[in-house]
Amino acid sequence: MTRAEVRKIKVIEDGNFPRRIRLSLIVIGISAMYIAVQIIPPSISGDIVLLAGFGIALVGGFTSRAAMLKIKPFDNSYRKTRESYKSSGDDEDQPE
Repeated sequence: MTRAEVRKIKVIEDGNFPRRIRLSLIVIGISAMYIAVQIIPPSISGDIVLLAGFGIALVGGFTSRAAMLKIKPFDNSYRKTRESYKSSGDDEDQPE
């Protein structure tokens, strides 16, 4: 295989999950919840699977909404913002 034939799979593209990963998270989460309710008998393990499925579907849904609103939840732009709030050597908040 040459370098051109190998295609890297990007988990985060442009600060968000790609569409196929978002859809996969939602489908896996809903499937886990369905399995927990229909197949696994009522027990602590069923509850754990149900909550894990809900959490996975929740992450997929939130990232889908963020992509729809053009928000980048997995971006490093917050670092630039934090740096802009730092003062240039003047520590007025520090006790003397």
